Amino acid sequence: MLEKFEKFNQRVSGWVEWIGLFALVLIMGLTCVDVVGAKVFRAPVFGALDVVMIAQLIAISFAGSMAFILGRHVQVEFFVPLLPKRLQIIVDCLVHFLGFVLFVLIVWQLFAYAYDLQIGNEESMTARIPLAPFTYGAAAGCIPFCLVFLQWFIDSLIKVFKK
Repeated sequence: MLEKFEKFNQRVSGWVEWIGLFALVLIMGLTCVDVVGAKVFRAPVFGALDVVMIAQLIAISFAGSMAFILGRHVQVEFFVPLLPKRLQIIVDCLVHFLGFVLFVLIVWQLFAYAYDLQIGNEESMTARIPLAPFTYGAAAGCIPFCLVFLQWFIDSLIKVFKK
């Protein structure tokens, strides 16, 4: 059962990762065009900073869960490996639970913030791009984080009660 959930998480994270990668390519391409336009033709791209800002939000929130699954995140361990194995498993369980709660709160607050942006008709400063849809997208992009933390929490909980 947990293997199916893990495969589901990997599939969903893989799909949303492509959205994040597209945003990253957009950032690189737009920055290049903007710099060349500004330095060579004295005509920078209108609203480039706004688009890059929004694309950064999308890139981080959508590509993060796959990077997390692959272990490409910052992790500092200097105390936990010194603990007995059973206590390490309990600490892992606690950390995964806290991570799950944190990302549930992040998703909830992003949806609430997006709603506030939508009600207030908030737009970017230069290009006047509505911000609410991208904030809703960032909230949706963080849902796979919740699923991964839930999967890891259940897995570590099983390890706690197995031994």
